[in-house]
Amino acid sequence: MQAFLDFETPVAELEGKIAELRALAQSDPKVSIADEVKALEKKSNKILADLYLNLTPWQKASVARHQDRPHALNYIEQLISDFTPLAGDRKFAEDEAIVGGLGRFQGEAVVVIGQEKGSTTESRLKHNFGMAKPEGYRKAVRLMEMADKFQLPVLSFVDTTGAYPGVDAEERGQAEAIARSTDCCLSLGVPLIAVIIGEGGSGGAIAIATANSVLMLEHAIYSVISPEGAASILWRDPARSKDAATALKITAQDLKKFGVIDEIIAEPLGGAHRVPAQAINATKEAIARTLESYSGLSAEVVRKQRRDKFMNIGRGL
Repeated sequence: MQAFLDFETPVAELEGKIAELRALAQSDPKVSIADEVKALEKKSNKILADLYLNLTPWQKASVARHQDRPHALNYIEQLISDFTPLAGDRKFAEDEAIVGGLGRFQGEAVVVIGQEKGSTTESRLKHNFGMAKPEGYRKAVRLMEMADKFQLPVLSFVDTTGAYPGVDAEERGQAEAIARSTDCCLSLGVPLIAVIIGEGGSGGAIAIATANSVLMLEHAIYSVISPEGAASILWRDPARSKDAATALKITAQDLKKFGVIDEIIAEPLGGAHRVPAQAINATKEAIARTLESYSGLSAEVVRKQRRDKFMNIGRGL
């Protein structure tokens, strides 16, 4: 059953009427509902299109967090063939908030890293809601160093509210692990393509998103801090999260203007959670175009391009 967001109430009401008509037709086959259902569906799609054409940053945050939005493992399953997961950081433990391994993207060998939130209660607990601990970022470093050694491009799928803030993570060097992962991204001599598929939260995201090219789904968000966190710090009032979302410029459209991201990937009408296969296919096409643009470049050129990209963010504004 489709889960509707707060601002989608008009659409939910129409969908409810359509469901009632279909139930009536099932109970009485003599009842003709085709014309009425068609009219209601047309009206529903029009309202949905108008809503998503004018989403506020806070509404985009709600879409980015939708429970049915495709996660990293969905993208890996659909886009990566011969995927072989690799586990552990070789220092402390396995962190399932970050998944990764070897596979093939359209026949080309790649290393894949993704932040996995989980889609059921059990899987969310297993993956710690996509909030990685130090061992997760150290695993990411291990995978990136392996990619560099064997000259394999890296694909990262970013979807996290942020790194895990628990005491145990801090005791094991959370900040240091994030910094080393970010530094590893910058030092790679192979192309790194990052895709913000849901939430790109703070250093927890940038640790695997300091890429040659950063792609971002149309209704994803990417920010130094969550709107709720910013509201609590700036105004000491979580109720002002909507104001914080606007001030932070968290949307793909704003970030493209600032040069923080490189390409916006269009989502299906009503968001990626409505037609996941379409969103994943659009992502595949964007990754393929981007990877092709780095074909044949030397390690020195790849590193310089990445460094120049980040050094130029915000200049000329």
